[in-house]
Amino acid sequence: MNDLYARHRRVLPDWLALYYDQPLEITHGEGRHVWDAQGNKYLDFFGGILTTMTAHALPEVTKAVSEQAGRIIHSSTLYLNRPMVELAERIAHLSGVPDARVFFTTSGTEANDTALLLATAHRRSNTILAMRNSYHGRSFSAVGITGNRGWSPTSLSPLQTLYVHGGLRTRGPYASLDDSAFIEACVEDLKDLLGHTRPPAALIAEPVQGVGGFTSPPDGLYAAFREVLNAYGILWIADEVQTGWGRTGDHFWGWQAHDRNGPPDIVTFAKGIGNGMSIGGVVARSEIMNCLDANSISTFGGTQVTMAAGLANLSHLLEHDLQGNARRVGGLLIERLRAAAAQDPGVREVRGRGLMIGIELTRPGTDEADPDRAAAVLEAARAGGLLIGKGGGHSTSALRVAPPLSLTVAEAEEGAAILESALRSTQ
Repeated sequence: MNDLYARHRRVLPDWLALYYDQPLEITHGEGRHVWDAQGNKYLDFFGGILTTMTAHALPEVTKAVSEQAGRIIHSSTLYLNRPMVELAERIAHLSGVPDARVFFTTSGTEANDTALLLATAHRRSNTILAMRNSYHGRSFSAVGITGNRGWSPTSLSPLQTLYVHGGLRTRGPYASLDDSAFIEACVEDLKDLLGHTRPPAALIAEPVQGVGGFTSPPDGLYAAFREVLNAYGILWIADEVQTGWGRTGDHFWGWQAHDRNGPPDIVTFAKGIGNGMSIGGVVARSEIMNCLDANSISTFGGTQVTMAAGLANLSHLLEHDLQGNARRVGGLLIERLRAAAAQDPGVREVRGRGLMIGIELTRPGTDEADPDRAAAVLEAARAGGLLIGKGGGHSTSALRVAPPLSLTVAEAEEGAAILESALRSTQ
């Protein structure tokens, strides 16, 4: 492992982050478990950053990929592609977007980049509203709208970005308000902001902020925003890269917690749909999707082997009601973690829904973030046989818990016990 780490450091960028003091090489997985190069077994509560959504080595996906690879792996979007059409039909139907068109990409970053292209072209404006504490990807344009300093390496951008309150419920100037007053204050802030600028192209928002630490506004915030946006003709882009496909349990899409005024104009997705295969995409109303007046293709978006994986994975997820499992098992897990954290003065909040749970850590007796303890808990959890993630934005640090949606009750209990021990050992 030390040799591999040294080779990694020699040829890969310094800014390519690795977890753990002794970085981990994962060699194989099955179900909710993975193994490292030394043969150690771990319960996986992070799933390749919420990407192994159903299970490691899911037989249906493995079989679909193998069979498709034996026929043809790739031909590009210049040719008709049956698996791509079939998956697009299913996603369009599930999206809730009227007259939906679907464009496939290779990642969530590229999906959000495409959504920004569509919105700015359709609206003829390069101004974007984004949420504070947000994260939308690694490309030049996606970094330009990311409201999280830790993941924004440059202030240069092709876009003018204006940041809105609301994504971070328990911090900021409105944190002390109740949910109704919080929404009202955020709406008034949005109205005031729009009075100082030309009408933006779109608001882009994660229904639950992922990298920001699994934070979310009260249900209905984006529906209230929509009333204001509609008055200006501003589009709503829901970034569902981490929240889509039933992960939140209560809803298939995160935006459905804010659906009083209808679905988004544009939905972006990625991560879990491929169960580890590289799939991203955009769903938009046809008038928006078709607004581009120049040729465009995607060399690798929608390639046959990834589409076969997506079809098999989506079928498995729907047939086994993994959304319902996320709601049931996730509910048990969050209550178990809240009970474990109740006596820990360094846990500020355990939050989330479904199998998307954040544990915010602070220095005891203060509201100050404690990133050192977050790193220590990650190490202790690994030593106990559990892999989790971490995140957080401005002055926050959080543990991120997001197992595959097929997690069993027994595995939830096992993981919670390991995490409780890790928290206790780092106090």
